[in-house]
Amino acid sequence: MAKHAVDPIGGSPAPAVQRNSFETVTVNAFGEIVERQPCEAEEIVEDLGGISLEMVIIPAGRFLMGALGGNAFDDERPQHSVWVPSFLLGRFQVTQEQWAAVMTWTPPYRCAGARHPVDRVSWHGAGEFCRRLAGLTGRAYRLPSEAEWEYACRAGSSAPFSYGTTLTTDLANYVGEHVFRSEPPGVYRHCTTEVGSFPPNAFGLSDMHGNVWEWCADAWHDSYAGAPGDGSAWMGKAGSDRILRGGCWHDPPGLCRSAARLRGVANDGEDYFGFRVALTLA
Repeated sequence: MAKHAVDPIGGSPAPAVQRNSFETVTVNAFGEIVERQPCEAEEIVEDLGGISLEMVIIPAGRFLMGALGGNAFDDERPQHSVWVPSFLLGRFQVTQEQWAAVMTWTPPYRCAGARHPVDRVSWHGAGEFCRRLAGLTGRAYRLPSEAEWEYACRAGSSAPFSYGTTLTTDLANYVGEHVFRSEPPGVYRHCTTEVGSFPPNAFGLSDMHGNVWEWCADAWHDSYAGAPGDGSAWMGKAGSDRILRGGCWHDPPGLCRSAARLRGVANDGEDYFGFRVALTLA
């Protein structure tokens, strides 16, 4: 991976870039691991007063956004080419201990735990976290665009999931009583799991499938007709509904696909709504 001058960023001195080695996996239609791939990623670690926020450098690249075929919904079409500049994205969904280090109020969590992702957070609440985090660090933290999110989730894969053609509950937290291909049924945990409980994808990101739905910056559009091709957020009129990505612990695997989308009212904080933060590279 190319070296970056990580000053996204301004403000206080940027944290040093660190290299992280890890392993990701690929599964077949039966949910069997057919490949274990050693990977490396570069990241920075933001210190939130003794609580770490790990931000992974996502390399620039082009990908096909959306989906085709029988599993795709109309709002995932037309599939289109998008160029995404390099940026930083949270290695994990924002956790409850990170929220407490930044915010002055606490949501009424459904699934409480310091290393569990925040839940019951609205799009406005996620935006407030980003603004307060920016004030603490001097860096312009924000929600990712929908295109950035899907590109980072796929991590080079064109399959329905970053792990391949299907998903198992050894790889993600979702309703394992449902299956997507020919994998055996798994478990239904009825709540979130601690972040990082499952293998990362090839970019080093955890829980991009399942656990909690993640807010993106974009307004909701019923299809990708007219969508930008430069990785930027596709905005709408004031008061527009917003986008969530990734699926959650309360969904079947089909809703945890890389291309799956959810429409959310900006001031709603459901039991399974969370987020992760992004940062623009200079």
